[in-house]
Amino acid sequence: MGAGTKPLRADAARNRDKLLAAATQVFGERGLDAPLEEIARRAGVSIGTLYNHFPTRDTFFAAIFPDRLAALDRVIESALADADPWHGLESFLSGLFAVQARDRGLNDAVVREYRLALDASGVCQNGFEQAMEIFERAKRAGRLRADFEAEDLVTLVWAVSQVIRETIDTAPDTWRRCLTLFLDGLRARPEPETTPATPHPGAGPG
Repeated sequence: MGAGTKPLRADAARNRDKLLAAATQVFGERGLDAPLEEIARRAGVSIGTLYNHFPTRDTFFAAIFPDRLAALDRVIESALADADPWHGLESFLSGLFAVQARDRGLNDAVVREYRLALDASGVCQNGFEQAMEIFERAKRAGRLRADFEAEDLVTLVWAVSQVIRETIDTAPDTWRRCLTLFLDGLRARPEPETTPATPHPGAGPG
């Protein structure tokens, strides 16, 4: 609450807390497009009360998801601390998607944040910049293919996030197989050895 902002009355503060708790549940179960009416219903307040506290869907997101996205910092920090750059990259992606698979709203929010970071005049921001360092470290070690770019990370996150979104109820581990296939495609391959040409039998000097 900023300086000069009047504190909420006790009943208003209770309603706000109930709305935040309900929103966390509903977004987690149904994603960021969940109906706000369902949030109001679970909180036991009117839709008018919901809009009094959170005039737009974005104000809900701003109240809920920064802290939840910040929880991913631990996944990033652990990956950067790994002595093996490729293992760090694998652990980052598996840790990221495991967290997303537990929360549909967070799954949607990660895709949104990564796209926004990439669209911000081409400048990486916050966790996205740190995530890219995980990939750059693996690239410098010769473990990640040299043509991997920031856009590829956004595409990878979007693709696996969509798999999570579509299969989480029926086949919740599908994303793991998908990620394994992606990782296989990301590995740097050794340059093929050049084999000297073998003279054709019977060929004489020119």
